Amino acid sequence: QVQLVESGGGLVQAGDSLRLSCASSSLTSSSAAMAWFRQAPGKEREFVAAISRFGRTTSYADSLKGRFTISRDIAKNTAYLQMNSLKPEDTAVYYCAAGLRLSTVVSAYGYWGQGTQVTVSS
Repeated sequence: QVQLVESGGGLVQAGDSLRLSCASSSLTSSSAAMAWFRQAPGKEREFVAAISRFGRTTSYADSLKGRFTISRDIAKNTAYLQMNSLKPEDTAVYYCAAGLRLSTVVSAYGYWGQGTQVTVSS
């Protein structure tokens, strides 16, 4: 059973930074592409960023390029999302996902974490 566990969320002020972590168990780090999605209240889950199996390729939502950075530590089976210059509109539950290949689509990922809340106050 593959498990993904997110951590690092919290309440911050606009302009602050946060780093989210996603630890995977029962899943060799290099065997899956990893991604972050987010879901705000009343909205659909949206793509944030993704990274390929060995970390050579990354993809970002256009609106987040330059502020968010995805990375992974294969030895630690962990993916990260560094979020800088946070804005109130970044407030959402952030989900980690794992899948066979890098994609921006929710349905491409078969494994999901439970989510971590990020709240940005103005």
